[in-house]
Formats: sequence, C-alpha cells, structure tokens
Amino acid sequence: MQTVAPVVAQTKKNFLAANWQRIVWAALFLILFFSPAPQGLSHQAWQLFAIFISTILGFIIKPYPMVVVALTGIVLCGLTGTLKAKEALSSFGDTSIWLIVTVFFISRAFSKTGLGQRIAYLFMSKVGKTTLGLAYATSLTNLVIAPVVPSNTARLGGILFPLQQSISLAYNSDPAMGTERRLGSFIMANAFQGNLVVSAMFLTAAAFNPIVANVAIDNGIHLDWGTWFLGAIVPGIVCLAILPLVLMLVWPPEVKKSPEAVTIAKGKLHELGPVKREEYIMLGVFLGLIFLWTVGAKLFHVDATIAAMAGLVVMLLTRVLTWADLAAEKGAWNTLIWFSALVMMAKYLNSLGFIPWLTEHLSTSLNGLGWQAAFVLVILSYMYAHYFFASSTAHTAAMAPAFLPLLLVLGTPPMLAALGLGYAGNFMSGLTHYGNGSAPIFFDSGYIPLKPFWLLGLLFSVIFTIIFALVGPIWWEAIGLVQF
Repeated sequence: MQTVAPVVAQTKKNFLAANWQRIVWAALFLILFFSPAPQGLSHQAWQLFAIFISTILGFIIKPYPMVVVALTGIVLCGLTGTLKAKEALSSFGDTSIWLIVTVFFISRAFSKTGLGQRIAYLFMSKVGKTTLGLAYATSLTNLVIAPVVPSNTARLGGILFPLQQSISLAYNSDPAMGTERRLGSFIMANAFQGNLVVSAMFLTAAAFNPIVANVAIDNGIHLDWGTWFLGAIVPGIVCLAILPLVLMLVWPPEVKKSPEAVTIAKGKLHELGPVKREEYIMLGVFLGLIFLWTVGAKLFHVDATIAAMAGLVVMLLTRVLTWADLAAEKGAWNTLIWFSALVMMAKYLNSLGFIPWLTEHLSTSLNGLGWQAAFVLVILSYMYAHYFFASSTAHTAAMAPAFLPLLLVLGTPPMLAALGLGYAGNFMSGLTHYGNGSAPIFFDSGYIPLKPFWLLGLLFSVIFTIIFALVGPIWWEAIGLVQF
C-alpha cells in the first residue's frame, strides 16, 4: 500500500495537470448555469450568459480547439432549452459572417498566385535602399493586401515575416549570433506594430473587426466597409508615417542603409518571372472589390458580402481557385463556426435583457462624468484589459457587446462609439507577445526580447490612440461621419 499511494497521487497529479483547462471550463459553466439569476434578470438570460462566458473562457484557456468550444456552446443553447434550435443556428446566415469567410477564401489566391510576394518585392525594390525605406515598403505591402487577407497570422506569418527574416539574415542580423539589433529587431518591430494600424484601417483586415460592426448594427449604427475605411484612412496613414521615425529613436537599428535589400528584391522578382494570367485576374478582382466596397456600394447599392462572393465566383470560374482550395481553407470554416456562435449569443443576450441589465449597472458608476470623460475611461479600460486575454477575438466578443451600449447610454455619439471600439480593438492586440495570432511568431523569432516587446507594445498603443484621438475627430467631423 505504501508503494501504491505515491503512484495514485502522481497519477492524479498528472491527470489534473493534463486536464485542468477542461475541468475549469466545465466547472465555470456548471456553477453559473445552476446558480440563481441575479435580481432583474430572467432565468433564460442568465443561462445564456453562463453558456456565453464559458465559451469565451474556452477560447482563452483552450481546453479544446476554438471551433469545438464554439460548437459546444451552440449545442448547449439547444440542449438546455435556453434557445430553440432555429435561434441557436440563426447566425449561420448572417451576411457579416459570410463576408469575412469569403474574404478568407479570396486571400488564398494571394499566396497561390504569388501576387502577394510580387507586391512586397516590388515595393522593396523601389524604396528599400534605406532601413526607413524598408519599413515603409513593408507597410505599403500590408496596406495593399490587408483588405482581402483577414488573418493577421496569414498576412504576417505567411507573407511579411519571411521577407523580414530573409532580409535580416542577408545582413547577418541573427539572434543566434547575437546580432539581432543590427537590422532585424527594427524591421520586425515595424512590421508587427504597423500591422495593428493596417488591421484597424479595414473592416476585413482582422477577423474580429466584424464583431464590432455586427454589434454596431444591432444597436442601430450602420457601420459598413466603406465607413470603417473612410474613418481610419487619415489617422491610419499618420500612424504608419510616424511609426518608423519613432522606432528610429527608441529602437534604432545599427544598419541605416540597405542596398542589398534592393538586390534581393530584384532577384526574387526575376525568379517570379513575368506576371501570370492568374495574377492579373487576382489583381482585377481585388481592384473590383475595393471599388464595390467603397464607391460602388453607394452608386450601385451592392451588398459587401455579395460583392465578395462575386469576386470569389470569378476566381472559381477562371480556375484561379478550385473548390479543393476552398475546402482546404480551414481558417474560413473555423471562422464560420465560432463567429456564428458568438454573433448568435450576443444577439440573444441583448434581446433577452442581459446586455441592457449589465449596461444599466455599469452606467450608474459613471453617471457623474460627462460623455467625453466616460468615453476615454471606457475605451482605455477596454484596451488595457487585453493584458488578461490571449485572443483578440475572445476579448472583442466578451466586451464589445456590453461596452458599445454602455457608451451610447452615457451619451457618446453613436458612430464615434462604434469606431472607437473598433479601432482600439486593434491597437490593444500588440500589447503582449501572446495578444494576437501573429505575436508568438515574431516573439519566438528571437529578434525582440520579452521586455522590449511589451514596452514597445505599450508605447505604440498610446501613440496610435493619441493620434486617432487628435486627428480622428477633426477628420470625421470634416467628412460628416461624426457630429460632435
């Protein structure tokens, strides 16, 4: 018995260590679901909140893959009688969800045709003679491809990170040699932080942006692709222009000239050869989508999702993409599941009275403030709560449905409230080395150590927020987007 007890104890310890996420996930759901509803809330609303908050926790601690957690949440809504089956599955037809799913499919053509790489090398060959030029070439590349590549991980990890790494190694800037500060640390930081701005500039540049747009629509605010882009274009460009200059002061590279980068870029362009038929089609579809999402939406009243699907159909009919390509695009199908689950839960949390109940309780603590002060406090709270999240999607889904109505109750102009949450949600994702999908890629490369990574994240979250707070209102009022 004396020999068995330690074995049993060790087995129990191993079991808990291997399954703690699942235990915590299940325990939270059971405790909340079977606890009495707070005063003023229906039992149905409280049950749905228990399922919702358990789903969000599952996204954070990952007891199972994200899509499995989301499906579990949908099934629990129906099995427990909290919602009818038709209600639990209602969001699978939501146009904002299919917009981001379709853009995921389209983004596959950028990598398949090689157009994304060609654009990157083209910019690099033109303005890459200096380190600053390299930084701006990276931002230009990101700006061009971001509208139709909604995954930060795919855009940075699949296109921009390999380019930054190859240039760094060409200049013998390698963490393994202790020479990361020679060039790599600078261009890696620029690419990562610049992506936060680019993601904020387009509704379809980050998978979590449409969550805010959807919440805005649920609250009577028409926030479409063109409005999102129009609001961000001026402050966003200012941020991208200032970013490398600030980095030169606080995180300077040892190399200031980079003529070899131009040589590398020209060599890569030569390897790619002449522009292929598929690239021309991809470029045409891309330009057509930008037109339909902006000017065309006003002139022809074409829905953004239908426009995206039309572009996808063109690429299928011309065989730029095949159905096999679409079937293999796991990011799109995963997004369809988890996004549908979150949109459905947020919708019914609102209609069942949970969001109004929570908003009323939160607003009482801010009643003594004017809407301007309350707006600043709410936005900053929303942003810096991200230190406790390992997913921008989970953070946005958990807080945006409550924070947007809160801002409206406090008197914030509706469009300002929606845009503020939308843009801030991107700036917050660069605070830590685990804050979004691309952060671990850049951190694990070794070019930016932990402390500088966090400090740079904090610094640029402040700088970007200040720029949007100063430049944004002037621009928004000038174009009639927000009336103060």
